[in-house]
Amino acid sequence: MAYAGFDDRNAIEAESPWADRDVPKTTWQMLSRTADAHGSRKAVTFQMFSDPGAPDETLTWDELRAQVAQTANLFRSLGVGEGDVVAFLLPNATETILTYLGGQVAGIVNPINPLLDPEQIGAILRETKAKVLVTLRAFPKTDVAQKAARAVELAPNVEHVVEVDLLRYLTGVKKLIVPLIRPKVKVRHEARVHAFRKAIAAQPKELAFADSPGDRVAAYFHTGGTTGMPKVAQHRYSGIVYNAWLGARLLFTEKDVEICPLPMFHVFAAIVAMGASLGSGCQIVFPTPQGYRGEGVFDNFWKLVERHRGTFLITVPTAMSALMQRKVDADISSLKLAFCGSAPLPLELYRRFESAAGVTICEGYGLTEATCLVSINPPEGEKKVGSIGIPFPHTRVRIVDTATQRDCGVDEVGEICVCSPGVGPGDTYTEEAKNKDLFYHWPEDGDWFLRTGDLGRIDADGYVWITGRAKDLIIRGGHNIDPAEIEEALAGHEAVAFVGAVGQPDAHAGELPCVYVELVGGASVTEAELLDFAKSRIHERAAHPKHLEILDELPKTAVGKIFKPDLRRRAITRVFDATLEKAGLPARVVEVTEDKKRGLVARIAPNGAAKDEIGAALSDFTVPFDVAA
Repeated sequence: MAYAGFDDRNAIEAESPWADRDVPKTTWQMLSRTADAHGSRKAVTFQMFSDPGAPDETLTWDELRAQVAQTANLFRSLGVGEGDVVAFLLPNATETILTYLGGQVAGIVNPINPLLDPEQIGAILRETKAKVLVTLRAFPKTDVAQKAARAVELAPNVEHVVEVDLLRYLTGVKKLIVPLIRPKVKVRHEARVHAFRKAIAAQPKELAFADSPGDRVAAYFHTGGTTGMPKVAQHRYSGIVYNAWLGARLLFTEKDVEICPLPMFHVFAAIVAMGASLGSGCQIVFPTPQGYRGEGVFDNFWKLVERHRGTFLITVPTAMSALMQRKVDADISSLKLAFCGSAPLPLELYRRFESAAGVTICEGYGLTEATCLVSINPPEGEKKVGSIGIPFPHTRVRIVDTATQRDCGVDEVGEICVCSPGVGPGDTYTEEAKNKDLFYHWPEDGDWFLRTGDLGRIDADGYVWITGRAKDLIIRGGHNIDPAEIEEALAGHEAVAFVGAVGQPDAHAGELPCVYVELVGGASVTEAELLDFAKSRIHERAAHPKHLEILDELPKTAVGKIFKPDLRRRAITRVFDATLEKAGLPARVVEVTEDKKRGLVARIAPNGAAKDEIGAALSDFTVPFDVAA
């Protein structure tokens, strides 16, 4: 069935309630069904280097099932039961896929962002009570092994460390040199260390224990990741299977090839892209351990699409922006669709990409707390660029007035609330206190709706639009940054009285962190000194402020709370004015107003500049603007 709009969505829902659908109940059941149906077809491909002629490793569905069984059997042999946690701190590789799936089959898998500091990784390992950590063996040009060792030292609950050696992907001189220059890991911990490939080779290729009888928590994903202890969201088999079913039902067949250069510690790659592959039998390709960040990936990207005959591209706005700085230098006629998520997509970037690549882009929306997918611009229907489309089948979205808990009217802004098979009432986070006030419940319909913290509206056609955030996250290239860490770091300076961190517009990353400071009376300190102070105390480089400004007084509410909308207005004005000046245009921002439908909107005075020149200069920003007559 095509998926072009509400008629198709409603027809799918009318077939059967979700609870009555014949879908797998566990990850192992899902993998086994797909392997039974498509055993000899390609399942997973990993390419160590971006060169289009470099070797790759491809597993068929039969081979993937066998190696996942071996991996799950290994974890069970290390004492992992259904309620125990297997964490992994890995770049993309075949072993990452095996750990992600095998960890769900044996227990609860917990992907962790390798860009975090050891203290944060250790905090996550302690919060999840991880028994096993799968990570890299020390390897040149990466500090993952060193971070892992320090994190395990901080998390004595980790009993076993299983090491993946990337050496096996090398050939020729590189394979000879790496053992000679392999870095040392000086930190010592008490966990027992195992070699991944040797350990799974000793295990049977069939599951050596009974699969879970039904639904249970199968994965933990941390959200954000820039505070001392990120929140950890729980994902059940039912939500994971639902996301996979959506991919299979609406988008993919076993003949498709997904190109996925996103990290497997993120739900977009793991739950959505890998899930769609598991559900449909399509091949999924992971180019380089670092994905889009890998050396040469952007320069070789179109040739990689041609090599693997990719039909579907998983991307984010920052990657699309980088790709548009390269010529389409390969035959990419196999590409059908690109699915873009994680951050708002500028209209001009949408148009440029579709024009250059000849590929239809579908914007979607999801969040970790809902096991990801919520809505999409219909692949074969009307795409309202800038919206997040219509809810997926079996998902309901309500826009709620938080003051009265009533449903908002058409185009009225409120909090986006979601009910779906991926939403688990009451146990969204591992830490019980963080689940308080996270849901709305209306007894008349019996359902629980997750409060997303995003502000939005639903238009007359039923399309959902995000207009802002009730929560104060800064979203940098799809990565969530909690402003609290920036604020807490600077609040520790003796000269600082008040701090407000917000996201400033960025043409490439969507937002970058910036911060405004009010000093203690009589204090003397420079902005450069405060920036250095902040950077020395903020764990993750992505959260380092790109701009710091000292104000005489920060804007505050009647009760003394810092009023961040005014800070955002200030940041928008500064960035837009600087961009216009750099473009040689006399136009300037005269005010930034709150629009009911569009959120914060910059009003530009042309001052003699042409409207199309202003539009071209500001077209890559997601913040809307109007040019005054």
